[in-house]
Amino acid sequence: MANKISICIAFLLMNFSAFSQSDPFNIHIESINISGLGGLQAYAFGQNNGKWLIVGGRLDGLHRRQPFAAFDVVGNNNQLIVIDPVTQQKWTAPLTSLSVALQEQLSATNMEFHQDGNYLYLIGGYGYNATTATRKTFDNLTAIDIPKVIQSVIGGTAFSSYFRQISDPQFAVTGGHLKKINNTYYLIGGNKFDGNYNPMGNPTYTQVYTNAIRKFNISDNDTTLTITHLPTITDATNLHRRDYNAVPQILPNRLEGITAFSGVFQPNIDLPFLNCVNIDSSGYAVNNAFQQYYNHYHCAVLPMYSSSNNEMHNVFFGGMAQFFDSAGVLVQDNNVPFVKTIARVTRNASGVMAEYKLPVEMPGLLGSGAEFIPIQSIPQYNNEVVKLDSLTADTTLLGYIYGGISSTAANIFFTNNGSQSTASSQIFKVYVVKNAAVNLHKLNEQSMGTLKVQVFPNPNDGNFVVKFHLNQISTTKITLSTMDGKLLEEKTITDLKLGENTYQRKIKNLQLGGAYILTLETAYEKITQKIIIEP
Repeated sequence: MANKISICIAFLLMNFSAFSQSDPFNIHIESINISGLGGLQAYAFGQNNGKWLIVGGRLDGLHRRQPFAAFDVVGNNNQLIVIDPVTQQKWTAPLTSLSVALQEQLSATNMEFHQDGNYLYLIGGYGYNATTATRKTFDNLTAIDIPKVIQSVIGGTAFSSYFRQISDPQFAVTGGHLKKINNTYYLIGGNKFDGNYNPMGNPTYTQVYTNAIRKFNISDNDTTLTITHLPTITDATNLHRRDYNAVPQILPNRLEGITAFSGVFQPNIDLPFLNCVNIDSSGYAVNNAFQQYYNHYHCAVLPMYSSSNNEMHNVFFGGMAQFFDSAGVLVQDNNVPFVKTIARVTRNASGVMAEYKLPVEMPGLLGSGAEFIPIQSIPQYNNEVVKLDSLTADTTLLGYIYGGISSTAANIFFTNNGSQSTASSQIFKVYVVKNAAVNLHKLNEQSMGTLKVQVFPNPNDGNFVVKFHLNQISTTKITLSTMDGKLLEEKTITDLKLGENTYQRKIKNLQLGGAYILTLETAYEKITQKIIIEP
């Protein structure tokens, strides 16, 4: 047993040391404001010649819980928006000249989208349907000629001839992602949500997760769209995700790929996934050796690859997460609050992934439902991954973050009446600084660990369950301490098994509204997390 433990510890240390010893870059963000530009979140975008075309999304903040107010039509974005971030100008045009079918999809939220050359392809989205007088997930694919529409919106001329739309039941998806590997499109995850949102338990809607990667090719001769469906990959456990981040990658074999990070909800519990799914042209693989803690819902993401080190870096900007860092300790909040965290996930040449918290944060509880919009002229691979080694300047403007939800507090869902959050109109310039100071990015060691500790519920009243994973049988000790280090309880657990284990405990006389340190330690690994006692 001692030899096995030594090997495990050595392997973990080897994984840590396999990453660059100094931070590969730093991130700097700088806010700009465009006069008259409104807030928007969960939209789609394309761009041409430095100007953005913004389509769909919501004009309000976090959706309300009250069924009569959730996803109301007033909050639909029923116009096209063109933005020039350099000259800080914006132009708009209503959708009213388009067909009803186009108007409805193009004012929807959480469409999947991808730009290929001059065309922006939009799939699905959730919005109001006049025929049924209710909300639905649209089953359309729409192609938009980006340069011509931008020119028309700026010039105030007709643009209806620059939109084409087809229908296909495979495209009735919202909250997923549309990406491309080589010449094949990948419609990853998401769900089909039909009817009016209602969290009160009444059957006013149906929701079906795709649990799938739907692959297809698009043949587009500028007039006709032809779809060739390829075999679908289905996994009801690991692809049961929506509202997550799917990010283009350069994989350790230096080929194109996609990684699906986190997302909601796990099939058996309403909490985010902590693992990720790596996708390439031959299939997919679930990575349970990596756990992402800091950015779980859809947010702006910047992907960069260093060819010299064969390292893939993904920088996540804010959003919502089950965990956040407080004075160097992970805080678990199963309400999945809004966070300020900017973190990177790096994959090394061996395929080992690790998560780092950056020293810079979002200036508020921002980022959920925002997008990173890259500058098209920066060095990029075909899949829009930035070529990090080709950035020769000390500081380089790589792109912008626009919109998303701005929240007044971390947890607002259960009190939300529409005033606690808004759709942000803020634009942030995103710079990469190459002369990064050493070791400012804090490695989250749990991201590479094996214990995968989670506490349920959290916050709690002192009655909680600790779930953890054992790769090898080991005596396990759980301690609970005050924030200043006073030991309240220590328990050694035996009769454990390989794989998932649970430990339930009720501790009395804890301070309401207080925070405590939970430590779980085996012979080969130790984690520390902060838990919260409900007031």
